[in-house]
Amino acid sequence: MAEANAYAALTKAFSGLGVDENLFISTLGNWNRHQRESYRVSTPGFFKEDERQFQRWDDQHILQLRQEFLRLKDAVVLYTMHPWERDARLFKEALLLKIPQLNVLTETACTRSSEELLGARRAYHSLFEHSIEEDIAFHIHTPERKLLVALASSYRYEGPRVNDDLAKSEAKVFVNALKDIKKNLIENEEIVWILSHRSKLHLKALYSHYKEMTGKYLDEDLDGYLILKQVVQCLCSPQTYFSKILIESLRLDVDESVKDSVTRVIVTRADDDMKQIKEEFHSKYGTTLPAKIEEVANGSYKNFLLTIVAKSE
Repeated sequence: MAEANAYAALTKAFSGLGVDENLFISTLGNWNRHQRESYRVSTPGFFKEDERQFQRWDDQHILQLRQEFLRLKDAVVLYTMHPWERDARLFKEALLLKIPQLNVLTETACTRSSEELLGARRAYHSLFEHSIEEDIAFHIHTPERKLLVALASSYRYEGPRVNDDLAKSEAKVFVNALKDIKKNLIENEEIVWILSHRSKLHLKALYSHYKEMTGKYLDEDLDGYLILKQVVQCLCSPQTYFSKILIESLRLDVDESVKDSVTRVIVTRADDDMKQIKEEFHSKYGTTLPAKIEEVANGSYKNFLLTIVAKSE
């Protein structure tokens, strides 16, 4: 491999999601000290010239590279966990961050079945000796707290029956609430109750009635209320929600918490609706999910993701 091509290939292996272990071994492992020094000089994005005349790793890139080497391990661990434990740990990790990840709490609470969410709550008791609801109330001090507690404690009806008149009436509740600019929609008790108690089929009927009444989709009208927008998408059109998360996280110019969404979404949806997510992704973004993974990810991590995604074909 020509030196310039080798530098470019190695830089890509350092830069994507995961690392290309084989390339490190075949290229970097065979370089002598002069070739390694030449690479350091030629790659100012990773190395900088120290005032004492040597090329030193940029500290932020060292941290990033450590995280990328761990990405495969984290994916394997998450994939082999019992789904109840996995979701309980997702709840806990999202709450323990300096700024809690409300989107992960919402996503986990709203895209699981009633039995799956109940199982996660049981596992949370065993693992952390608290309830999810207690920890949400302890860690969240913003108006979203009441909604998140209600979503996490939900046990929705999952049968086929829908009261269409009631769904239409509750769509009107949203229409009126969105007109009342003086009141924070997140603190509207009726809205919180509807979103945390009604069945997903009921909410899809409500969603359709809202479109008939206003000519707009409910989630579009909730642009000013991000968490409510995410709740509605997760409950009514999860494939749309997950496709958007994947396209935003399968990039090199995003922070680590966003990149982590790739593992979370692919691992947690592998046995449920991955086929539908792939179809939505292709339809919406003009490329396939495997092609996007090939473009951005590296090494064994890439191969592991592609294997999981291919299971749904």
